[in-house]
Amino acid sequence: MAEQQQNKFASIVWAVTEDKFYKDEIILEFHSFVRIISGEMKVVQAENSYMFGAGDTLLFPRNQLSAVIKRPKDGRPYKAVVLGLTTERLKEFYTKHTLQPILPLAHKTRKFDPHPLLDGFFASLASYFELEDELPIDIARLKLEEAISILRSLDNNIDSLLADFSQPGKISLADFMEKHYMFNMPIEKFGYLTGRSLSTFHRDFKKAFYTSPQKWLTKKRLELAHYQLSEKHRKPVEVYLEAGFENLSHFSFAFKKQFGYAPTNLI
Repeated sequence: MAEQQQNKFASIVWAVTEDKFYKDEIILEFHSFVRIISGEMKVVQAENSYMFGAGDTLLFPRNQLSAVIKRPKDGRPYKAVVLGLTTERLKEFYTKHTLQPILPLAHKTRKFDPHPLLDGFFASLASYFELEDELPIDIARLKLEEAISILRSLDNNIDSLLADFSQPGKISLADFMEKHYMFNMPIEKFGYLTGRSLSTFHRDFKKAFYTSPQKWLTKKRLELAHYQLSEKHRKPVEVYLEAGFENLSHFSFAFKKQFGYAPTNLI
């Protein structure tokens, strides 16, 4: 069974994954505030990878391209409480609150140390997911405001992230693709994240790499997989998802076509 989302209302979600593992490429349109209840989640990004487990609390910034792999652990499925801090909610919040001094801050996934404020907040949400009816909108709004207030209390520079409502602008296509080629997502998304329409992306891509995006992406992903297998001594089943392939059989076929031998030959 694929990932299920239960009791979804006002951007507060109880996420449950019953599969052996669940993998997705995400590019969120809003910040996501998460407490993992059970299971584990690996997050792979252009310059970092993270492993999160039960009890961890994290914040995913919007427009942050990530590969997310969720798995059961210790006999328990992946479960998490997820709050979507949408731009509309944040703008509403900041009309009533004064911005703290803003310093430059990298828009990256962050993990918060254990804290009574976090424990108390997520414990207060647990009983709401037993409701048969939708969570009343006024309560949902209060809980989202509480979440933002807690984040501001724990990180006095968080406003530089939460109060940044800008959209992606046109950036270097070559630099972006070299850092993010392993993410398996539609070409339209690559265009959006580099500030281009689909037609402009294709034109600029050919100027930069002298080939089509599809051919270039496949070659780069296979080279990454080959490096992981030959130099890091990992197994094909550990590599194919992180290299940007959807399934092991397609990866094995493409690998043998490119290099002339199966990935298992490198084990």
